[in-house]
Amino acid sequence: MKKIIFALALLASVQVANAQQLKDADAAAKKVEAAKAATLNEKKAANMATWLKLGQTYVDAYNAVQGNGYIGAGESDLALLMNGVKPTGNEQVTIQGEPYTVQHYETADYYFSNGRLAFIVTTKPAVENPLGEAVKAYKKAQELDVKGKKTKDIAAAISAIHDKYSNDAVAAYSLQKYAESSKWFEAAAEVSTVEPYAQLDTNAIYNAGLTAWIASDIDRAKVFFEKCLEHNYYGDDGDVYARLSTIAEKQGNKELSVKYLEDGFVNYPKSQSILIGLINYYTTSGGSTDRLFELLDVAKANEPGNASLWYVEGNIRLKMDPPQVEEAFKAYDHCGEISETYEYGYIGKGIYLYNHAVEVQEKASFEMDDAKYAALVEEYDKTLKAAIEPFEKAYEVSKDNEIKLTIAEYIKNACFRFRDDPVYKEKYEKYEAVVASGK
Repeated sequence: MKKIIFALALLASVQVANAQQLKDADAAAKKVEAAKAATLNEKKAANMATWLKLGQTYVDAYNAVQGNGYIGAGESDLALLMNGVKPTGNEQVTIQGEPYTVQHYETADYYFSNGRLAFIVTTKPAVENPLGEAVKAYKKAQELDVKGKKTKDIAAAISAIHDKYSNDAVAAYSLQKYAESSKWFEAAAEVSTVEPYAQLDTNAIYNAGLTAWIASDIDRAKVFFEKCLEHNYYGDDGDVYARLSTIAEKQGNKELSVKYLEDGFVNYPKSQSILIGLINYYTTSGGSTDRLFELLDVAKANEPGNASLWYVEGNIRLKMDPPQVEEAFKAYDHCGEISETYEYGYIGKGIYLYNHAVEVQEKASFEMDDAKYAALVEEYDKTLKAAIEPFEKAYEVSKDNEIKLTIAEYIKNACFRFRDDPVYKEKYEKYEAVVASGK
């Protein structure tokens, strides 16, 4: 979720506001009235230029109250851009754990993070619904542009309005005004479909649903998540399916809830949110988990060369109650048979053995019977040593430096226990050096 929201925030950060001075807000409003009056004249209303001008004056009215600031500008830069316009006040606020400096102007608030303008919030609009009215005007201009002379100009104007709605959505999200943010994301999604721009923003549709979800308005969230599916947009790792499943369950429709999970699993078998949802359903509903493996078999049939599907099977089997360890290890081992460069099967096996060894060690620490304690220590040593081999294999085949470093940390920790043995001492020193060097 946050990846999508923040990606949009990054997009918004490079949009320059092309704004008028704050003092020109009243003048901008008067221009809107004059432009509206022109549309009441029958002859002028038939002229495309009249509607283009009305659209632009509405956009100017939107910009006027926000001033000359632009997202990403430094405070010193804005001192020049604002041409002497001073804030009416300043304050320090904390939003979602992050500190912000707020500069209050007559019609807008500027929020700074680390000395840069993060977002702008309009507090006194010059006219009501300026962007929505601008869109209406541009639609009328498009209707009158029968020869397509202004197609590019109108498309660019619609695109700019879409970006402004997106900026407002991100600002509201940043202020934790999630219901308001959802409204602006919806507006951004709707305007993205307007001709001649017509580039559907599925990201905005998703974010409209996501912010509604955060605002606990699940009925509204459902509308947008269903639209996501209509347009083949599934969110981060298929989480649209998982969210719709949760909504269906809250609304008392368990059959639809599991259907969303099953549909999502076929398309996103590695999605943890979907996988956990399915496991929880099949292990708590009293039904057979065979259906879960049937779904996995469908995914395998679609992609027989996809080693990650056997990795997923291993994960599922280890999460069963009780864990199906032997079957899980077979699935993990099969990953390497499918792809010699796929490290996750080895990692899955190594992590299970390592974590199991830690559990045995903890159990031994509370054991008072000497014989039982000795048996637990023997099991601990055997399991910890067994974890080293798959970890080393994973280290050998992995091409990802971050993954290799994590694996090296596991191997180093495991070998430390047996460093009195020259073989393990050599391994310990090798991987300790890897961890220390960071590569």
